[in-house]
Amino acid sequence: MVSVIECASGVLVMGIVLLDVFLTVLYARAGMGLIAERAAHITWMAFRRAADAAGTHRGAVLSFCGPVILLLYVLLWAVGLTLGAGLIIHPGLGTGVQASNGPTPTDLLTALYAGGSSIAIVGASDFRPTTNAYRVVYLVNSLIGMSVTSLVLTYVMQVYGALRQRNALGLQLQVLSGETSDAGELLARLGSRGQFSAGYSHLVTLADEMAAMKETHHFYPVLFYFRFEQPYYSVSAQAHLILDTVSLIRSTLASEATAWLKEAAAVEALWRVAQKLVVTLEITFLPGDPPVAKVIDPEERRQWHAHWERAASRLAQESIRAARDEVAAQAYWPAP
Repeated sequence: MVSVIECASGVLVMGIVLLDVFLTVLYARAGMGLIAERAAHITWMAFRRAADAAGTHRGAVLSFCGPVILLLYVLLWAVGLTLGAGLIIHPGLGTGVQASNGPTPTDLLTALYAGGSSIAIVGASDFRPTTNAYRVVYLVNSLIGMSVTSLVLTYVMQVYGALRQRNALGLQLQVLSGETSDAGELLARLGSRGQFSAGYSHLVTLADEMAAMKETHHFYPVLFYFRFEQPYYSVSAQAHLILDTVSLIRSTLASEATAWLKEAAAVEALWRVAQKLVVTLEITFLPGDPPVAKVIDPEERRQWHAHWERAASRLAQESIRAARDEVAAQAYWPAP
């Protein structure tokens, strides 16, 4: 009876790990993982605390979080599969599974070693199955080990490929804004001398790249945990810059020559994609009920109004007609 329970427990453990690999790698969706997602969130909280204690080195500490989480994924899956295989093999030590040389130990640690060896793709082990049932177990374990290894390697490559694309988008936004990450500067440069015909092509490109980035973060939410010391590489900074730029376009541009831009497809796409990206960010870091909107502090409202004033002045410097009245200010930052 104990042997049956032990084998059933091993099958259950391996099933949970394989389901987590499936949900994380093959059925990749934000908020769908079992083990990996929770482990990533706990690791992020630990890094946040360590970063707060690091003072000026906060950014450097957080930059290690993403790679550590990927290593943790691999470690958890490997340990889980090894534990499951060990529990299945343990009752058969000495009978269905025997040592290649000498007597066969029957302790749990030996079972874990034999189970891990049966999953490893190197094909070498000090233990061999001697019954048909355990030959099938070894065959299944080897297939699982080979499949999971291939999937994990592919997953890591896709994550780093998506990370490179995200960083390229962040650098592009930084360069287009004159390395200021300021929406007013970005819009002024896109419509230099009041001409947005050339700048609109950049908006179309940005909309396409933002949509691609949003989908990669929905498929691989572990990307959110990759942080760099340069702020413009972060997802939140990119989404903020895009939303702020679109808000300025729709609230502050006052010329009839730029009225078409407010309803342009690329502008609408940027607005909607950035909002969806923020929602995916929320699902990853704030699981559960949506956060309750807080009352805006008067000082914060004053700072946003000053920010809008600076943006309108910068647009005027580029011969872009900008509305400076209270109606435009309310359109940019509506009163509660």
